[in-house]
Amino acid sequence: MLSFLEEEKVLVDVLGTDELNAYLNKYRLELDPQLDALVGRHSRKPWSKFINADNQHLVSPEAIDFLDKLLRYDHQDRLTAKEAMAHPYFFQVRAAENSRMRS
Repeated sequence: MLSFLEEEKVLVDVLGTDELNAYLNKYRLELDPQLDALVGRHSRKPWSKFINADNQHLVSPEAIDFLDKLLRYDHQDRLTAKEAMAHPYFFQVRAAENSRMRS
């Protein structure tokens, strides 16, 4: 299991340090010195980099958009729980539930 700092490093490796620094500056925050020593400098990785032959059958434009809107540093830019549940990614789940409720 990853420690909190290791989890944060993974997030920074994916989302990049430019957006992290913009977030820190926007809210006048300082990066934890331990995390600062770990993160280095990274550019944001495109979500397509994580798609491969083993998982491509699970990927849709809605799934990528959903992840992109959830995995953000800035809490003001991140989807709320209500917005997440209304996201098109869950359309099939909502449609199946509505169909089940009608029968």
